Amino acid sequence: MALIKNAEPAWLVLADGQIFKGNSFGEKGTVIGEVVFTTSMTGYQETLTDPSYYGQIVTQTFPLIGNYGVNSQDYESSKSYVSGYIVREWCNAPSNFRCEDTIQNFLKSQHIIGLYNIDTRRLTRTLREAGVMNGAVTTENPEQNLSSLLEQIKAYSVVNAVASVTNPETRTYSPECQSSYKVALFDFGYKRNIRQELIKRNCEVVVVPADTTAETIKVLNPDGIMLSNGPGDPAENVQIIDNLKEIAKLNIPIFGICLGHQLMALSQGAKTEKLKYGHRGANQPVIDLHSGKTYVTSQNHGYAVVGDSLNPDIGEVSHINANDKTCEGVRYHNCNAFTVQFHPEAHGGPLDTAYLFDEFISRMQKGED
Repeated sequence: MALIKNAEPAWLVLADGQIFKGNSFGEKGTVIGEVVFTTSMTGYQETLTDPSYYGQIVTQTFPLIGNYGVNSQDYESSKSYVSGYIVREWCNAPSNFRCEDTIQNFLKSQHIIGLYNIDTRRLTRTLREAGVMNGAVTTENPEQNLSSLLEQIKAYSVVNAVASVTNPETRTYSPECQSSYKVALFDFGYKRNIRQELIKRNCEVVVVPADTTAETIKVLNPDGIMLSNGPGDPAENVQIIDNLKEIAKLNIPIFGICLGHQLMALSQGAKTEKLKYGHRGANQPVIDLHSGKTYVTSQNHGYAVVGDSLNPDIGEVSHINANDKTCEGVRYHNCNAFTVQFHPEAHGGPLDTAYLFDEFISRMQKGED
């Protein structure tokens, strides 16, 4: 790999004491976070702007990042929420007809500390075998203050994640023609393409704060409710879970994605668990238990619903992960709701499961009959 001229050193320090030395790009300094990896080959701009990565240092397993640059159209939120960014090699001379800037300038503008020229394969194997762990990316030689830095790394945890990414204001987005349905989109750290998929289907989308109550939803009177993706431990959101218990009783069609899927399950008495290294990438196989079909999906989560904890009178597992058999979807019997762990709206693909948005529209249409 050709190194950038006058490249400055940078390091990754893991909680188990391992140190990876590479080079710096993006911002300078030190940042601590939970080190995770994603296997996506494309869509790095979407990864960098996905609020679900709040508090995490993201490692790209694909060896070359930045070759098509960045642009103003592929943001999934207004800014980047990753704590740090690790790649094998970054391209400082991108070439693409949509390219507006480089990933280097993007990281600097977002104050993201980056690390490249390390063995990302070795790092990924470490995280797969030991599980995700805390770490620090730094441009300051860690050997000079290693014991103190390790203490800080081990003490770190991602807290108040949803509260840190949700917008406290209600915002409305309308399609170009007259809308057919009104959807309340809960902002737990939503990706913009969820909103775009709804608008594409002629929905007026009212984005509401994460802590919106059933009383507020009654006043809003939407045709459907979308529970978005978001970061952190789902069980931490006690008040939101209590709110969803009451919202589910309104009998308004509910569609949940990722964190929304987990929060809905918790509100209905199920449990969640932290996975060893999570599912992050655009090549996650999911089996639809009803049809028997296997779909390729995009995912980004470190927690999962425990399928066996779901009361069969309340709901049933509808999808499972083909690799580890964890719960990937739930269809509820006691309320008008269905949820999935994966991202059917994935921008950059795959789009195998985009039909679930059409099912959501169909449920709202039946509500009018």
